[in-house]
Amino acid sequence: MPLELYLDLHSQPCRSVFIFAKINKIPFEFKAVDLSAGEQYGDEFGKVSIIRKVPVLKDGDFILTESIAILQYLAAKHHTPDHWYPAELQKRAQVDEFLSWQHTNIRTHGSKVFWFRGVLPAVTGAPVPKEKMDAAVEDLNVSLKTFEDKFLQSRPFIIGEKISLADLVAIVEMMQPVGTGLDVFQGRSALSAWRDRVKKEIGVEVFDEAHNVIMNVDTLPQTFENKGLPEFLKLRIQKMFN
Repeated sequence: MPLELYLDLHSQPCRSVFIFAKINKIPFEFKAVDLSAGEQYGDEFGKVSIIRKVPVLKDGDFILTESIAILQYLAAKHHTPDHWYPAELQKRAQVDEFLSWQHTNIRTHGSKVFWFRGVLPAVTGAPVPKEKMDAAVEDLNVSLKTFEDKFLQSRPFIIGEKISLADLVAIVEMMQPVGTGLDVFQGRSALSAWRDRVKKEIGVEVFDEAHNVIMNVDTLPQTFENKGLPEFLKLRIQKMFN
């Protein structure tokens, strides 16, 4: 029986898990969780995870949350090529360093820009105040520069000549604001070249399959009109502006 992956591809961590499983030919059943409808707060999903976030891996009776833990579990269990999560101490430490850093940097700032440019206008019908948007974009720009200067430098990939989990997690985070029309690669030749290499290693078909939903974020207003605005989303919006 294949393992089950509970995913919504609007989510960057879900995309990293989806891509990793697909390109490494790991059999899995895609269990869709519609975050925009609040399905993560429903009774059925609650039986799977009390954390109520995606992704979730269910392998028989074993349940695992948190995307980084899931990626590492899949790499170990399915003996994926070593370059994804190297056995060599310092290479692995480089991967871990980036995975630790990205949570409060590229992920935080890219997600905020996505919300400000994509979700909030879809919900409120009005743009986010310019000063808030400018500050969010500037924070993202700082993270992108740090990524280039510290983590990528002049290497083809983060740990050297081959792609790793670090590159996979980085690219899905950077694609989040791209889905709202903010091309974070424009004017950044080294970053653009790195993206092209990552996309080639992943495979264009799988890359596009994973990102198709995020590249159609302009359908969100119709989604909320059809489904209504979930209570959890109302509360999150209030927190952003209070």
